Amino acid sequence: MALANFFAMSSFGSFFLFPLFISERGGSKADIGIMMGAFALSSVLCRPYISQMVDRIGRKRSYSIGCLIMACLPLVYLWFQGELSGFYLPLLLVRLVHGVGLAICFTAAFTYIVDVIPPSRLNEGIGMFGVTGLLALGVGPLIAEIIVRDFGFNMFFVSASVLGAAGLVLHQPLPESYLKSDGTDVPSFFSVLFQRRTFVVASLSLLFGFGLAASGGFVAPFAKENHLTFVSLYYLSYSSAAIVTRVFGGKFADRVGEERILPYALTLTALGLWLLIVLWGDSTLLVSGLLSGCGHGFLFPCLNALVIRDQPIHIRGKVTGVFTGSIDTGAFAGSILLGYIGESAGYGALFFVAGLSLLAGLAIYPRQPTRT
Repeated sequence: MALANFFAMSSFGSFFLFPLFISERGGSKADIGIMMGAFALSSVLCRPYISQMVDRIGRKRSYSIGCLIMACLPLVYLWFQGELSGFYLPLLLVRLVHGVGLAICFTAAFTYIVDVIPPSRLNEGIGMFGVTGLLALGVGPLIAEIIVRDFGFNMFFVSASVLGAAGLVLHQPLPESYLKSDGTDVPSFFSVLFQRRTFVVASLSLLFGFGLAASGGFVAPFAKENHLTFVSLYYLSYSSAAIVTRVFGGKFADRVGEERILPYALTLTALGLWLLIVLWGDSTLLVSGLLSGCGHGFLFPCLNALVIRDQPIHIRGKVTGVFTGSIDTGAFAGSILLGYIGESAGYGALFFVAGLSLLAGLAIYPRQPTRT
């Protein structure tokens, strides 16, 4: 599953360069926000149904459906040529469907992993599995940048399709981790959402997603506007820092408790975004990526472990759906709002607001429920 996750997430990560496609075809910062936000919007709207599907038909089968979408949808982008205004609505529709594929992959994969990880090593296991995704978020944009520069966007979309297809093939030998029995009484998605612990973690995850929208949707065009030559340096440093944090920090988080880690992780991620306000060159991209990546490396597994710990296996799809759906909700809201902020007040204001949203999580943190 880890290897399949690497290829599926590489396909997703390559689309961090998609804002360049939009701007090259006459799109504005607001258009970038809308197109990147549409991807997250579909993930949010369909998450209750995806969560039900993962608990009903199984994690592996659901993941296969998601990978099939990730393999096929990039090829549809090949039809979009010319000015953005000539295919705006069809492209928006494709972005919506593409987002459903990622949402299925994300929810099914992390639910599968939680099923097979020993409870005492939850942070460590989630973190180590997530390393493959973080590697992909570094490798994907790097491959995409090279392909776009040397071969153009058509080959970029083909390569993204191949990566998604690799994820589809590689997970097929895995056994199913859970299948619902007919007599199991399963609560609804929204009843799970409004459990106290789940709701608080969902709120923190939403703020995390809002900050991620700045990293995923606006760093590339911001760097290009400032004539920086190696945009993927940010994503390489980001993913490298997050990987190191997960490899060496997972056991530490399991030992001291994820609740103690969260405020520091939120602060680090915010500082990384704020550093972009005073962009001095490629070195600033490097340090910003390191700070935000370190924060991300702790935030994702700690929030995931906190919300899923001690949950019954038959609702883990829904719990994971709440968690990942909250991140997507924040990413959607961030893509739209930050796009308009960037359009009206510039990139400095955009990154300031994104960092501030993460620090807002510190106001929620004192009310954070413990793992018991």
